[in-house]
Amino acid sequence: MGTCLRKLAGFAINSRTGASARERALLKAPHTRLEQEVDQGRAETQAEITAHTQAEKLAEQALELARQVQELASSEREILKLNVDQREAAMQSEIAERTQAGKLAVQALELAQQARELARSERQVRKLNDELERRVVERTAQLEAANKELETFTYSVSHDLRAPLRHISGFSRILIEEFGPKMEPEARAHVQRIDDGARRMGQLVDGLLNLARVARHDPVFQVTGLDSVVREVVALLQPECEGRVVEWKIADLPATACDPILIKQVFQNLITNALKFSRRRERTVIEIGHRQENGQMVITVADNGVGFDMKYRDKLFGVFQRLHRPEDFEGTGIGLATVQRIIHKHGGRVWAEGELDKGATFCFTLGAVEPTVKSEEVKRDKQGSDEAKAKPVESDEVKNKIAAAGAQA
Repeated sequence: MGTCLRKLAGFAINSRTGASARERALLKAPHTRLEQEVDQGRAETQAEITAHTQAEKLAEQALELARQVQELASSEREILKLNVDQREAAMQSEIAERTQAGKLAVQALELAQQARELARSERQVRKLNDELERRVVERTAQLEAANKELETFTYSVSHDLRAPLRHISGFSRILIEEFGPKMEPEARAHVQRIDDGARRMGQLVDGLLNLARVARHDPVFQVTGLDSVVREVVALLQPECEGRVVEWKIADLPATACDPILIKQVFQNLITNALKFSRRRERTVIEIGHRQENGQMVITVADNGVGFDMKYRDKLFGVFQRLHRPEDFEGTGIGLATVQRIIHKHGGRVWAEGELDKGATFCFTLGAVEPTVKSEEVKRDKQGSDEAKAKPVESDEVKNKIAAAGAQA
């Protein structure tokens, strides 16, 4: 294309100023040659255009490649940076793991030391426990042997004391009966005091014997209707009710698992006390019932007697412990101790509630044994006695009603 332009420029110049001979000769050349040159010029121009276009395309490709190279370099830098971060994170993680492993190793050593100390302590404790159990077994055996010896001694002494006491009491009565009129009043009073003392000593001996029998007696548990036991005890105590107005309030007592002989002794002692300490009332009220307390059946025997001061309640169940003078109320101080021992044999507990001049209530449980359902026979035993429980009656009336109830049963 450049050549063609130069030729055209030269032609223009020659046409203005006059061309040389050679140039004029060329102008006179055949027309075909000019066309060939023009075609050649066009071809060269087209080739140049094509080459320029390809050059531009190559330049664009080079720019694109440069841009891609830059992006690749940037990506490579990012990858390198990421690899470095990952390596740093991995190194930090490895360092943390090794640090944690070191701490765990230290803790493991400490735990191992503690485990050894704990094992040594356990061995010492086990050794001490074994020694303690051995001593407890030995002491328990010694205590049981001592208790048995004490019970045997109490029983033997009480039994052996009865004969001398009978002699003292018998001879003192002989003196009073046969020589009483001839004796001085002071001497007769001394002999009477001897007889009273011998009789009281006999009662104490009988109480000790009864307490020893209770201690030696192994309970035989069987389902027992408490109603029938109470009625039997009330019938036995009718002589204590002679000449008195006694109101009995006896609730429907359930049947339960117990030793009937021992439980009869419990009711006999409690009801005897109720009759004794309410003797000075114009109308004696004795109430026998039960209630549920903390899932257990509690049997109660209450009276409207003289009562007691609650600050002395711990003394009630001690042997020979009394809160009243013998001149006011007779007794040995063994009855409630016997009651407590019997209740403990049943796995229960016994306690008292009262107030001076307002009566007393004795309560007891029979351990964890649940009350059983009464049989038809036990239910029939209660029929006919409801009227006797509801209204106050004289002692003879009570006796007749109880006898009628027993006959109906």
